[in-house]
Parts: sequence; C-alpha cells; structure tokens
Amino acid sequence: MKTQFNKRIYTTQSFTASINNAFAHLDELKAASRGGRVSRAFTERIMLAVTQVNGCRYCDYGHTRAALAAGVTGEEIAAIRQGELAGVPEEEITALVFAQHFAETEGHPENEAWERLVSTYGHDTARDIMAYIRMIMVGNLWGNTFDALLSRLVGRPAAGSTLGNELGVLLGGFIIVPGALIRRAFRKKPDMTPFAGK
Repeated sequence: MKTQFNKRIYTTQSFTASINNAFAHLDELKAASRGGRVSRAFTERIMLAVTQVNGCRYCDYGHTRAALAAGVTGEEIAAIRQGELAGVPEEEITALVFAQHFAETEGHPENEAWERLVSTYGHDTARDIMAYIRMIMVGNLWGNTFDALLSRLVGRPAAGSTLGNELGVLLGGFIIVPGALIRRAFRKKPDMTPFAGK
C-alpha cells in the first residue's frame, strides 16, 4: 500500500507570504553575508538544523556538502540530521535550538525563544541568524512542494493539496517573485518584524 506524502509544503498563499517576507528582509540577508558575525560553518549548521525538521532532500544534500566544505565534521552533520546537537560548538546551541523551533512552529516561534536568541547573541547577530533561517525555510518548502508534485504523479498525493496548488507554487514563482521585488522597491519604510506573524 502506498503511503501518502506527508512533508510540509507551500500553498500558493503561504508561498506568496513567505516570498514577500523574504524580500522585505533581503537587506538583512546581504548584511549577514557581509558581516562575518556568523561563520560559514555556523551558517551550515543552521541550514541543516532547519532542513532536518522540514525534511527537504535537496537542501539536505546540498547543505551536507556545503557543511563538509566549511569544516563541519561528519559526526556533527550526522547528529544534526537526526535532530540532535551532540558535538556542535556549545556557543551555537541556542541558535540551533531556535532554528529547530522556528521550523517546528512553521515560522511562528514563541516570543521568549526570540528574546533568548537576542540576549545570547545580541541584536545584530540574532538578525543574521534569522536571515539564514528565513532563506532555508523558503528553500525547504519549495523543494518539498516539488517533491509533492512528483509524489502525486506516482499516486501518493499530499494531504490537503491539489495539483493546481503545487503547480501554482512551482510556476507561480515567475509572477510572485517579481511582484515581491516591485513591492520591495516601493516600500516606504523597512519592515522591522524579524519573522512573519510577529
């Protein structure tokens, strides 16, 4: 008996909201990549922690390779891919726990979790960490939506999804992404909200 596809995926509505949120914070991603407050290895651990929760096989493959290239050990990667934080640098644990929590709550973490991140790393570094989490969440859910379409084609559709929804997300990016860019260009003031829904 074929099992149903059960990974978290986008709807056209949630994809639109996620893309708009990502572009509203694009300057923060640029600042994070230039700032050097979060090392390459730390960034890849964040990517893997989020990906482990969301289960995107494409991001798992790509960021496992990137993590190895950044000096993350195979033992650390194996642990993170199992949802464990054994062996990771102690100073990164708060960020990785927050990254997992953010993914588990579908981008709606508890205020206390965000405040703990800021108190641990400071406002600027917390924003950098959030920028990387936001980026990988988009990649994870887009990849999962693509897999949902592939699963549908072999008779295992995702619960609550439709062919139109999956095609809308995968092809709608050609409309949604330019629309988000236009909205960003005409935005009057920066969106200071660290994540959607907060």
